[in-house]
Amino acid sequence: MPRYTVASARPDDLTHLPAIELAAARLLAGVAPDSVLNETTSLDVLQKAQREGHLWVALANDVPVGFAQVEAIERGGVHLEEIDVHPEYGRRGLGTQLVLHVCEWAVRKGYRRVTLTTFRDVSWNMPFYARLGFAVVPPAQLSQALRAVVADEARRGLDPSRRVVMARPSTRACLP
Repeated sequence: MPRYTVASARPDDLTHLPAIELAAARLLAGVAPDSVLNETTSLDVLQKAQREGHLWVALANDVPVGFAQVEAIERGGVHLEEIDVHPEYGRRGLGTQLVLHVCEWAVRKGYRRVTLTTFRDVSWNMPFYARLGFAVVPPAQLSQALRAVVADEARRGLDPSRRVVMARPSTRACLP
């Protein structure tokens, strides 16, 4: 049985992440446009996130099988820009571990909330995040930075009517 851990990404981990991202995207075939299903986070973005301490990996026996990346897009909050677990390692709690790790990190760093965007109508997306304490942010309450995220997704081909912005407050109560 593999031993699973979540850790800050190391430079050598970065080469594994595009394959994880593409494999996880296949789960959204028929929901997301091909342009999104076939794109990966650029190596430059991953390197920057790794240097800034904004990138974590789920490891199976020290080999990356999932990852989470955040961006500080607004004062007081970070945005969970990408989270993926390779489908071969799905349903083992690794996604939950990654999300909670990000939330705990946000508390320690003094961020007031963690935000993300996800599919409103995909059974394993919005309900998953709701179970982890995320709530829908009404469109009228979106910050300028979050409106920009939604607009960028629309430019990339994601239908904004199928997407939702969610947030989880960062409080000491989030820590174990």
